[in-house]
Formats: sequence, structure tokens, C-alpha cells
Amino acid sequence: MSLKDWYHNGWIRKHSTSSQEIRNLIDIVNRDILDAENTDLSPDWRFGIAYNAALKLCTILLYAEGYRVERSLAHYRTIQALVLILGPQKQHDVHYLDTCRTKRNTLEYDYIGSTTHTDADELIAFIKELQSEVLTWLKENHPELVIS
Repeated sequence: MSLKDWYHNGWIRKHSTSSQEIRNLIDIVNRDILDAENTDLSPDWRFGIAYNAALKLCTILLYAEGYRVERSLAHYRTIQALVLILGPQKQHDVHYLDTCRTKRNTLEYDYIGSTTHTDADELIAFIKELQSEVLTWLKENHPELVIS
């Protein structure tokens, strides 16, 4: 599958982004990483904040490619797009983030205590690596969207 296939299936729609919109998303990621590192917060809350940063990084990739997901299965598809944009070597990362998506849904909607500080720390470390990859990809593939 490709993003064009997704578009033809109605899973994503065209989206015209700007350097300012991308900068705003990067700022959200930076804020969320900083907030998620606050160990005074509950592990659930730290994990949820970190998950939001991961989702925003995937959103940056989609926006830069000229798309945004439709509402149905939005988080799932935003994460799945990682492989379509960065390549099949990211399949393990997609699996990890999808597991995080499920865990985040549990802690958000079902019950508290489904994560630990170790879970949050692991996700934060993952996000920092992904952030570096996304920013490098952005500079190489869409330099017009990068505000220095």
C-alpha cells in the first residue's frame, strides 16, 4: 500500500501544510516530552502525554507529505503511515506505537494504573529517537517546511 492507495480508499485526504503549522506541531512535541519527563505526575498521565508526542511526530510526516487522516481510526492510521513514509524498516516501531495506542486507550477510558514509570520512560526515549529521525527526514525531504 501507499499513501495514494490510502487516499483512493478514503482513509486520508489532501492537506496543504505550512512551515508554521509544522513548527507548531514540533513545539507541541517538545512541550509534551518535557511534561512527560515530570516524574511528579502519575505514570498513566506521563504515558498519555508521551503518546501524544509520538502521535504528533507521525502527524508531521503525513502533513509534510500533503495528507491528513480522516476521523475513522485516526490514531491507528496516523501511526500506520510511519511505514509508508519512512519505509518498511519502521514496522517494529509501528507495532510498538500501536501497542502504546492500545495501552493509552485503556488508561484514558477504562481504568487507572495500567502503566508504570518504566513504561513512560521507555516511550519517552523512543520518542526522542523518532523525533531526531523525523526532523532529519523533514530537512532532507521537505526543507521548505523547516523553520530554523
